[in-house]
Amino acid sequence: MAALSLLVLRCKDIHACKRFYEGFGISFVAEKHGEGPEHFSAEDSGFIFELYPAGGGAADQTGLGFETHDLDGLHQQFRKNQFAPREIRETELGRMFILRDPDGRRIEVRAEPAHPDGAPDPEPAPTGAA
Repeated sequence: MAALSLLVLRCKDIHACKRFYEGFGISFVAEKHGEGPEHFSAEDSGFIFELYPAGGGAADQTGLGFETHDLDGLHQQFRKNQFAPREIRETELGRMFILRDPDGRRIEVRAEPAHPDGAPDPEPAPTGAA
């Protein structure tokens, strides 16, 4: 399978979306290429995640998923920042919660699977994109 290297979301309010995705530890920089629109970009390990303005059209409805070693802490952080995550629940895929970004995209957040010995993977320090 080929590796995904770029994800671009078209956003009604790129500043609100930037603040939302920063909650996952993503660090964006402002960019502008030639005559194109100003947008936000983050890169991590060769993967580029960009937020572009929707340009008067509707925002896309891409769904995203994140994994974290601190599901409870991240849930509390989004609740504190008034992003209204649903309650954490146990599913066949493990512990998770769902929330929506400022443009209404469905975001699934799951606990990282544990090692066979039961210990979770240590989470590296945030360095960029998801």
